[in-house]
Parts: sequence; structure tokens; C-alpha cells
Amino acid sequence: MEERISTDYKRYAWILVGKAREEMLKARQKELTPYEISPRQAYVVDILYNLGRRATIAEVAKHVDREVNTLSQQLNRMEKDGLVKRYQEKAKSTLLTFELTEKGVLAYENSLKRDSIKKVMSVLTEDQTHQLISMLEQLIIAAEKYQQK
Repeated sequence: MEERISTDYKRYAWILVGKAREEMLKARQKELTPYEISPRQAYVVDILYNLGRRATIAEVAKHVDREVNTLSQQLNRMEKDGLVKRYQEKAKSTLLTFELTEKGVLAYENSLKRDSIKKVMSVLTEDQTHQLISMLEQLIIAAEKYQQK
């Protein structure tokens, strides 16, 4: 991206954050494609594995910062793909929980191959990585506050 926007650096930074996210997701997708799992699925599988138990959609949604409705649709697709199993906790109850299947555990193990993350992030020093984390956390907080207005 050689062309620089000289008058609106904050907008340019905004564009770069989006572009960086997009390119990093593509790199991660390329890495996960042989295992037939997407980066979003890998993230959900990672959460369920590390919770170590059945979890409600609301619990998982808190960890992945996604709306319950969106996550519900994703978990339904993951169930069809055989990655998770759905449980109705009580008869006639709407409370559903999910846990990983054997295929889901295998997907988790395959998702531990994080060469794309290591390689992309290796261009930053440890200090730069800490600075990036701090700056991104500030942006997240600001965006969350803006949404609450």
C-alpha cells in the first residue's frame, strides 16, 4: 500500500487495522484449510476445549466477543460438521449446552499448529508486540464505549 493519505492519519490507521486483520485471517485460513476448519471455528473449538466442560452459548459468546445469535448459527453449523454436540439440559428447557466431539478435539489439536501467527507476528520485537497489545486494547475500549452511547 504505497499511496499514503496525508490529511487523515486516524482514518488511514483505521484502514490499516482492518487490512492487517483481513490479511492475518487469510494467512490463518491457509494454515487451517487442510484440517477443514475456519479461524472462527478454531477459536470456538479452543474456547470449548479450554473450558473443559459443556458450555452454554452465552458463556462461549463472552469469550469470543460475538453476539449470541451469531454464535448460535455458527454452533449449529459446527454441529452439522460434527465438531460439537448439543445437549438440552432439561426436558422442555431452552437451555442448551455444547461440548466438543472427538472430531472437535482433533480440530483443536490441529488448530494448535500456529505457524502463521508466529511467522506474521515475528516481524515485531517483544516491545513492539506489547505496545501493539496496549494500543489495540485502548481501541477496543474506545469502540465499546462508543457503542454504549
